[in-house]
Amino acid sequence: MTLQVYNYLTRRKEEFVPQHPGLVSLYVCGPTVYDHAHLGHALGYVSYDVIVRYLRYLGYRVMYVQNITDVGHILDSGEDRILKGAQRERVEPMELVETYTRSYFDDMDGLGVGRPSISPRASGHIPEQIEIVKALLAQGHAYEVDGSVYFDVASWPAYGELSGRKVDDLLEGARVQVRDEKRSPVDFALWKRAEPEHILRWPSPWGWGYPGWHVECSAMAKRYLGETIDIHGGGIENIFPHNEDEKVQSEAANGVPFARYWILWGTLNVEGVKMSKSLGNFVTIKDALARYRPEALRFFILTSHYRATVNYTDDSLTAADKGLQRLLDAVAAVRRAIPRAPDADAPADPAVLDSLADYKAQFLASMDNDFDTGGAIGVLFNMARESNTLLHGADPASRATLEAVDALYRELGADILGIIPETLDQERSLGLEEPLIDLLVRTRQDLRAAKQWALADGLRDQLTELGITLRDGPDGTTWQADR
Repeated sequence: MTLQVYNYLTRRKEEFVPQHPGLVSLYVCGPTVYDHAHLGHALGYVSYDVIVRYLRYLGYRVMYVQNITDVGHILDSGEDRILKGAQRERVEPMELVETYTRSYFDDMDGLGVGRPSISPRASGHIPEQIEIVKALLAQGHAYEVDGSVYFDVASWPAYGELSGRKVDDLLEGARVQVRDEKRSPVDFALWKRAEPEHILRWPSPWGWGYPGWHVECSAMAKRYLGETIDIHGGGIENIFPHNEDEKVQSEAANGVPFARYWILWGTLNVEGVKMSKSLGNFVTIKDALARYRPEALRFFILTSHYRATVNYTDDSLTAADKGLQRLLDAVAAVRRAIPRAPDADAPADPAVLDSLADYKAQFLASMDNDFDTGGAIGVLFNMARESNTLLHGADPASRATLEAVDALYRELGADILGIIPETLDQERSLGLEEPLIDLLVRTRQDLRAAKQWALADGLRDQLTELGITLRDGPDGTTWQADR
């Protein structure tokens, strides 16, 4: 099966074929750095971390560009988030963005999210943005009014192709309080004149001002990836107006398609309501990492499809952490068993190798189906059940067999999904205690089989006092050292 991706431009799944064999150009809208990153950022950037990991796993060289918006853009409400944040904290705007840019990357590192190939800043690409505005003016797709420049939506009949919005509908629902200088309420700003009190401003052919929000992505994508890119990523909530306006201005300025595949992630709700600071349900990544391990947050995100709406609750995160623990217990049991396995020089069991090959094929089939990480995780749980059975079988597995199982856990669960750490807490050595613990666990199983419940429960309680937690499952009992 070849990789199939859902393309929001066509609203259907398509086979992924990059422009240039073996090379993928990928641009993802990055954060506006005016405050600490939140779980909505985690949802998007963990999802794209896995997408990039998988593309590289398939053998592609991925040029991954993710911008940093460090130039304040005016929202419909008239709010400039960066300037408002600087006023809130009584610092210079660029001091604010330095603080929260570092904070953002610290959070991504904490979540195990790989760094992009390039993280360009909007403030460092003002000349490129001005060149796009100049090109649009020269081609008749933009007009200048008193130092501001707007895109003339009427000049582009295909406006709305990506978002599905129709210009007539937009005009009908437009606000009454539209700036008089715009020819149409649906026209959008490419460059805005700066009032004297506006701190972030630059010289331009139209006077001192600053770029519109959308033009920065067009400029940086072109600068590092070319006029046409393979994949454009971002949140579905920004498909209009941000992505739509990006697409329109890029194609009008360059005369070629902007992005071939639009792969957009879903939204995050908190207790069933879209996360919002104004509603008081805002959860930062730092707060979440203080309560949960990073692999649990990744696991929680990846059990849902990247295009889905994900609902965060404390209960759902706790359940995700417990679910991940069951998987990690199985992995740790295999790793603990490897050094004690008999037949150190014996080859791996052919039947087990065949089973592992089947699990790998199922896992890759899920990932090839529009990056279905939930299905891929389900395959790992099926594999965990079989590895637990293997460890509790009458004939002990050879070292080579167990090493093959562990290698596949590392390949799929660690390298691609990033939910299995390199070293697990359950792996820490207990010296000569480990064989004794295994013996006690097997003795307890024998007592349970003989219906000696009181003795079995007493043995479990004594192990608990020693810091050993037992987990009973349909395929046997696993243990974890809690100290």
